[in-house]
Amino acid sequence: MNNRVPHSSPRAAAFFCVSLNPAIDTRLILNGFLPGRVNRVREVYRTPGGKAAHVAMALKGLGAEPTWIGFSGGATGGALLAGLRELEIETMAVSTGQSSRVNLEILDTQGEVTEILEPGGTISPAEWSEFQLVCLRAFQLAATKGVVVISGSQPPGVPADACCTLVRSAQSANCLTFVDASGEPLLKALGAEPDLVKINREEAEVLTRIAIRDPLSAAQAAQKLLDLGANSAAVSLGERGIVGVRRHDQQAIHAWTTPLRPKSTVGCGDSSLGGLAFAAATHLSFERSLALAVACGTANCLAALPGRILPEEVSRIEQGVQIELL
Repeated sequence: MNNRVPHSSPRAAAFFCVSLNPAIDTRLILNGFLPGRVNRVREVYRTPGGKAAHVAMALKGLGAEPTWIGFSGGATGGALLAGLRELEIETMAVSTGQSSRVNLEILDTQGEVTEILEPGGTISPAEWSEFQLVCLRAFQLAATKGVVVISGSQPPGVPADACCTLVRSAQSANCLTFVDASGEPLLKALGAEPDLVKINREEAEVLTRIAIRDPLSAAQAAQKLLDLGANSAAVSLGERGIVGVRRHDQQAIHAWTTPLRPKSTVGCGDSSLGGLAFAAATHLSFERSLALAVACGTANCLAALPGRILPEEVSRIEQGVQIELL
C-alpha cells in the first residue's frame, strides 16, 4: 500500500490536546537495571509528558499547530510549560495549588523499559471549574472546525465523568472528539458518543471483557466500543498494528507493518492517536487514517524521545503499511 503523509499540512485546522494529568517525564538510561541494587545512570532526559503532550508533539511533527490545554502547578508545572513552548507548542494552562507530577521511565540498554507513574496532585473543585471554562472558550473560539483530543489518566479530585463533560463541551462547539482513556472515565465518555476512541489491548480487555488474542478478537472488542457509544474505535495491538471499525461499516480493518526493535515504546500509542487526529483534519479515508496511525506509532519507536516523530520516517514507514479487511 503506497500511502504518504499528506503534502497539504492542515495548519488551518485547530487541534486541542487536553491533558487532565500532565507530567514531567524523566527518562533514565542505564546499562543494566537491577531492582534492589544500586544503579548508576548513564543519561538523563527531562521532557514534557503525559499522553496529551505526546499527542501534541506528534501533531507538531506532522506539520500541524496544536494547542495543549492542561493543569500546571509548582516548579514542575513551570518546567512542563517551558518545555512545550520550546517545542513551539501553544499552551493554555490552569494553575493548580499542588505541583504537577513527575513520571519515571527506566530504560535498560538491553531493551527493558520500566515505568513508574505518580498519581498527580489533587485538583480542587474551583480548579476543575476553571479548566472546563478554559476548554469551552478555546473550543468556541476556533476559527475552523476543531479536533479535540482528550487523553491520559485523571488526577485525584477530577470527577469520573470529566472526559464525558469535555467531550460534550467540544461537541457543543462543533468539534470532532477523540478519546484515549481507560476504566470508568472511558465508560462514561463513551456515553457522550465521541467520534473516535483509541485504546490499547489491555484497556480494551478490561472494558469489554473480551480476551484479545488476535486481530479478529480485537475487532470484536472494537465493535463492543461502538455498542457502548463510540462512532469509531481503534484498538492498538503493539507491534501487531491497529484494528479499527466505524459505525455502520460492514468490516473492521487491520493495519500493520513489519515490527522493529524499538528504542522505547513509550508514546507510541499517543503518536498513533496524533496520526488519527491529523488524518481527520485532512479528510483521509478510514483505511488511510489507520495506515498513518500505524506509521506514526512505528516512527515513535525510532524517535529520540516520546512523541518526537519525524515526517520523513512516517512517510517511509507508511509506504510499507499493510491493510487487511476482517
